[in-house]
Amino acid sequence: MKKDITIGLVVGLITNIIGLFIATKVLGKGESFILGLETAKAQGFLNQLISLGAILNLIAFFFFLSKRQDDKAKGVLIITIFIAILTFAFKFL
Repeated sequence: MKKDITIGLVVGLITNIIGLFIATKVLGKGESFILGLETAKAQGFLNQLISLGAILNLIAFFFFLSKRQDDKAKGVLIITIFIAILTFAFKFL
């Protein structure tokens, strides 16, 4: 059971990173990933990019639910909540 939650956490983190990469490429005007993140931070919309990256977690979450792998879905949900709290904290730092 704890192994399944850990797998969900890892899947949620990986899908969030992939989503962040895609959002940076699409909204970063073809810049490199690091340059896109630096530009987003300088212009003040890094939080929005991180939040857009979390959209892919929905796909993983509903995939695990459809396969009746509830513990893996819990892991994805936990990482999604963590990302939401992280972006909220970045907004005030």
